[in-house]
Parts: sequence; structure tokens; C-alpha cells
Amino acid sequence: MILPEHVRYCVDALEQKGYACYAVGGCVRDSLLGLTPHDYDLCTAAPPEETHRIFAHHTLVLAGEKHGTVGVVTDGGVVEITTFRTEGDYTDSRHPGWVEFVKTVEGDLSRRDFTVNAMAYSPSRGFADPFGGQQDLKNRILRAVGSADARFTEDALRILRGVRFAVRYQMTPESSTLDAMFSHVHLLDNIARERIFDELCKLLPLVTAEDLLRFALVLVQVIPELAPTVGFLQHNPHHLYDVFTHTAHVTAATPADLALRWAALLHDLGKVSAFTLDENGRGHFYGHDKLSAQMADDILLRLKAPNALREEVVFLVAHHMLPLVPDRKLLRRWISKWGIQKIHKLIALQQADFGSKGVVSEGFPFEEILEISRELLAENNCPTLRDLAVNGHDLMALGFSGAEIGTALNQLLSRVLDEELPNEKAALLAAIRRKTE
Repeated sequence: MILPEHVRYCVDALEQKGYACYAVGGCVRDSLLGLTPHDYDLCTAAPPEETHRIFAHHTLVLAGEKHGTVGVVTDGGVVEITTFRTEGDYTDSRHPGWVEFVKTVEGDLSRRDFTVNAMAYSPSRGFADPFGGQQDLKNRILRAVGSADARFTEDALRILRGVRFAVRYQMTPESSTLDAMFSHVHLLDNIARERIFDELCKLLPLVTAEDLLRFALVLVQVIPELAPTVGFLQHNPHHLYDVFTHTAHVTAATPADLALRWAALLHDLGKVSAFTLDENGRGHFYGHDKLSAQMADDILLRLKAPNALREEVVFLVAHHMLPLVPDRKLLRRWISKWGIQKIHKLIALQQADFGSKGVVSEGFPFEEILEISRELLAENNCPTLRDLAVNGHDLMALGFSGAEIGTALNQLLSRVLDEELPNEKAALLAAIRRKTE
């Protein structure tokens, strides 16, 4: 394992003062997998006051110093250096009630979540791997350090992190680890919603349909509105899957865009409430798109998602049943109203939805719709109100005032979009004069 120069500098500075120092955790795991780590964390035998003293000539980040962490600002970025420690008394299933510094790296590694994250590396001392993380990594096994029950009781967020690690690194949770994840899943209710949202945002772009199905118990704990969809049969010849299985396939089939993945996950939440069965035993879900959009809005508000993401997801869910057709005039109107990015994401969501029913359906002209939208974009032929060749001042000069200005501008825009009028000032003013005569 080769450490970047700025990280090696910090290690050497501590070692030269007689304090053992290791790179630890995710950077070691990723390096062993042949991946480039995003950041490097160090652990050391030096007490925090000694780390502070050794790097006193650097700008330091001391927000975590009481827990043993000192951030050293280097030319390569901030390197967090934490004193070997153990911790305990997790009364809130997240934060340790106490932290105690220990003398060895093995003592420090014993507090970590999974064996593949409980490895450390020193250029002079080699690897510290007391729990067999290298072998588990090689075998793609996700195993809790020590007692799985203790690890998830200490910090329930580790359950979601475990799901993410299993998905990202294609690992299989060892049986006692998986049992403990599922048996303690209720403790996720104690975790701050922002942290749940952050983990889900890291997870969703990575998942396959199989991932969502095997970890459904965890997913429905953090988004309980999904629970009624699990096993809910649709009684419809166009759908082989239950609602949740269909949702899993749709989510995996969308591009790994965060808004699209959230929209796919939440797009059919309203189906259970909207379900009706006709006299022929066929299921229908009239209005489920609007119900799902409201539920999606409530969920993302609860999870404290950024407003821009929430609004985009709700738009996609609310319009996922919009009858898109390869019609230039309709597409021009929609692009003018919502913008090309939203239309392309809506097409992607509908395409994933259409192709994830588990039955063979007649082809739908998604590619033709995309091609027309690209042509319209290339022609720059989807004007909005601000693109009109006339504006409110022009209409005021003709005697328009108040709300009638907006009404007249929207009428002109509609005629331009329908190709009844060219977007030229003279033609638009002539049209509006004729209307008032």
C-alpha cells in the first residue's frame, strides 16, 4: 500500500517522535481492492495533545479533539489523526457515552464495525489485521467485528452502512451478522433522519433489484410507507410482480441519477391505497400517481432532503403516468413548460417502469420520443415566455394592463408552440391587435 506524500508526511512526523501511526479503515480496504481512496484517516498512539504539539506549525481542525481527533491541514488536504481509543455506553444507538484512549492499534480496531474496515497499515510496521479483514475481503464476506449484536446495538447506522458495503463491494453478510442486522433493524428509528437520508443517497445509485429485495427488511424500516407494497399483488395482466418487486426492478433500471433513483423507489407508493378490483377480477390503480407524489413529498420532507431534490422527485412521480407520445407539438409544449432535463428524466423513468413489469409488452416508442426531443432542442424551437419576441411592455403600449398582460402573453406563446405564428415581434403584435379589434 502506497500512501500519498502528504499522508506519509504525517505518519513520519509522529513515528519520528516515537508514536506508532497507521492508515486505518476505508483507505486500507479500498487500496487492497485496487481502488483509489477518497481520503485517508490515521490512528496513532500519540495523545491528542501530543498530536497538537507535533503539528503546531500547521493549521489544525480541533472540533473532534475531545474524542481524540486532530485534523492537520496539509497541501494535500485535511488529514484526520485519531488517538488509539475504545468507547462504550451507546445509550442512543449512535453516540458513545465515553471514550477511553488505549495503547495499541489492536485495541482501537476492536471498536470498529466490520472486519474489512478494521485493518490498519504502517509503512514501517506493515498491516494490522487482528480480525481477518483481508481474508473476508478476498472472499467477499461482510462480517461484524466481534459480537454482531454489540456492534449494531452500539450504533444502529452500521446496519445501513452494512447494506451499502454489501452492495458496493458485492459482499455477502456472514449469517450471524445478517441476523443481527435484521433483528436490530428497529434501532434505526433512533437515528437522525438526516443520517438515514445521507446513507440512502449513497446506496440508491449502487443497487440492483436483487439488492433491494434481499435488504427489503431494512429499507421498509427507514421508509415504512414501502412496507404495504411488499407482496402486494397487482391482479393485472400487465404486471407479473408484486408492487415492491416491480419497484425494485424499476429502481435498478433507471440511470444512476439520484433524483431518478428516488423517484423510481417512490413512484408506486400510492398503489395500495388506490387499488380497486373490477368485476372481472382485474386490478386498477386510478390516481395512484398523485397519491404517490404526495407520499414522496412527505417522506422527503421527513428525511430533510434538499428542497431542489425533493421537488424534482415529486415532479417525476406525479407525472410518471403522463402519456408521452412522439408528437412534436406536445413535446414542444412540455419542453417549453418544464425544460428538456425534466422531460428526459421523465422518459427514463417511464422507460424503466414500462420494462420492469415481468411480462412481455408491446414496444413503446421511447427512442422516437427522445429523438424528436433532441431535434427540437437542436432547433432551439421550444420557446418559453421569456423567449417571446414581445413582452409585457409591448402589450402595455397597446393598452393591456394587469392580469390580461399575462393572459395575452400565454396565448401568444401557445400559438407559437403550435406553429400557428412565427416568434417574430411584428407577427405577434399583429395577431394581438386583430384579437382586440
